[in-house]
Amino acid sequence: MTDNRARYVPGHGLLTGRTAVITAAAGSGIGGATARRFLEEGARVVIGDAHAPRTARAAGALAEEFGAERVAGLACDVTREDAVAALLDLARERHGRLDIVVNNAGLGGTAELADMTDGQWHAVVDTTLDGTFRCTRAALRRMRADGRGGVIVNNASVLGWRAQAGQAHYAAAKAGVMALTRCAAVEAAAFGVRINAVAPSLALHPHLAKVTTARVLTELVEREAFGRAAEPWEVANVIVFLASDYSSYMTGETVSVSGQHP
Repeated sequence: MTDNRARYVPGHGLLTGRTAVITAAAGSGIGGATARRFLEEGARVVIGDAHAPRTARAAGALAEEFGAERVAGLACDVTREDAVAALLDLARERHGRLDIVVNNAGLGGTAELADMTDGQWHAVVDTTLDGTFRCTRAALRRMRADGRGGVIVNNASVLGWRAQAGQAHYAAAKAGVMALTRCAAVEAAAFGVRINAVAPSLALHPHLAKVTTARVLTELVEREAFGRAAEPWEVANVIVFLASDYSSYMTGETVSVSGQHP
């Protein structure tokens, strides 16, 4: 049988000299992997996460490895506009510019629609869709004022296209992220900002196991063409591509990062 395990790709300096903000980046999931990949590609990184102690620990570990001058962290709840503003302003204060924003923050859960409460619905939508809106709006205001252009990458999901029981709130929010990406990209092109999204199918990390069951995870893995879930850094690689000049003519697009059978 062919070995389908991922092979880590070294950095190539694709983001050298750029300043990036990444939300929900203090854990072991896609956000954390993206922060590491960006640093390996030469960027300066400011990470945000709703969990303050975890943010401090993650930023400290990255600073020790990549240099304190290239890493900063700040607790950021994307449901609060003031917290979003503080995170983006920290990047500009430390480095004088804001080049890239990765909107990775999202909230999942499993609930059948007939039994779903208003609270369950709004919690997922407020973080996953409304949070992406708040961060995108704040980034666009700053990038437009700075006049240097920039890049925004949103984290969507294949559930924005596909159906899965128990995921109506999450799927609706992620479909909204895709639509937001398309519309915002048309507006942002006028001042040189590109906006795209990734749509992962399944990237395994500890937090995911907390919001779903082992049975569901097994079923999802079985759908994958490679017979395994993605490593978070494999999704981060695509985010690096969208943040780099290699995707200079792409905007308003959602790129599926998926190995699923049709």
